[in-house]
Amino acid sequence: MEVTEVVLASGHENILAIHKTTLEITRANQLSKQGNCVIAVAADKALADLSPKFKETLRKENAKITILIEVGDAMEVVNAFGSPKLILTHSKDMVVRKSNYICARTLAIRADKAACDFSRKIVEKLKNAKQEVKITLTVKV
Repeated sequence: MEVTEVVLASGHENILAIHKTTLEITRANQLSKQGNCVIAVAADKALADLSPKFKETLRKENAKITILIEVGDAMEVVNAFGSPKLILTHSKDMVVRKSNYICARTLAIRADKAACDFSRKIVEKLKNAKQEVKITLTVKV
């Protein structure tokens, strides 16, 4: 079974993408330099907005998620895992973690990349507030 969600977001001048263990997509429009895991702002969806079918699939044992981030002509792919313990209710954020830590903001765990692993070419594009970002979340079991 495979379920896909598409999230549309924007870049921001304060995007640093230097966090070593997480990456975050947020509905917030503003971003301070403290948010060094954020890769996109002004998202049209947060965890609470994902479809029940997507959440149900992501909570299955052995669920794998592919996160495709398209920024103009460049792209980054992050592979991670779901978990039956995922809460998926946060109304503002989605956090992908390299660790197994789960809270209401967690979309996926055991990711193969964090914000610091993104190509610097993409990060430069993400620093443009007018840059559109398309994030495709595909979960498979």
